[in-house]
Amino acid sequence: MAVALATSALTTACTLFSAPAPAPESVARQTFGAFSLTGRLSATDGEHSATGRLEWQHAPGTDRWTVLSPFGQIVARIEASPTGAELTLANGERRHAAQAADLMAGLLPGIVDAGLPPARLAAWVQAAPPADAEVRTLDAHGRPARAIDQGWSIDYLAYRDEAPGALPRLLDIFRGDFRLRLTIEQWETP
Repeated sequence: MAVALATSALTTACTLFSAPAPAPESVARQTFGAFSLTGRLSATDGEHSATGRLEWQHAPGTDRWTVLSPFGQIVARIEASPTGAELTLANGERRHAAQAADLMAGLLPGIVDAGLPPARLAAWVQAAPPADAEVRTLDAHGRPARAIDQGWSIDYLAYRDEAPGALPRLLDIFRGDFRLRLTIEQWETP
């Protein structure tokens, strides 16, 4: 009887004080050279805010970002290619620049330009931060939960499903007072 009680006590103690589960390992993330996404966005610079919809078509060397008002009117569009970028505003005004980064502030009129890097956005929205970025935390499936890249924090708040390779559904991108929340409603990948 004493042996049975001792064995039971030892088993219970081992269960209570077992080692914590190992942290999930990072899973290799597949990235797509081309994709389209649509969703909702909200942005703030600490003083002003903007909300609307985003349509983004991305392919190697080209991007087309269209921001629409909550009512569906085009607010601004940037089309970028290796030969340059063009911003078209709702009033028909057009601006040209050598690269999309020089025009990004025009996508969110009234929001102070935070220097959002368009060249890195395609990796961020796919939860595949560039190799020189730091993935700070992983979720239970080994996917990025928080990454830091060039002073920007990217929080992955939800994914499309539980699969380790699932694409993000909800993310926050922020630095200083600037915050961009993107809710991706639809992905199209090859």
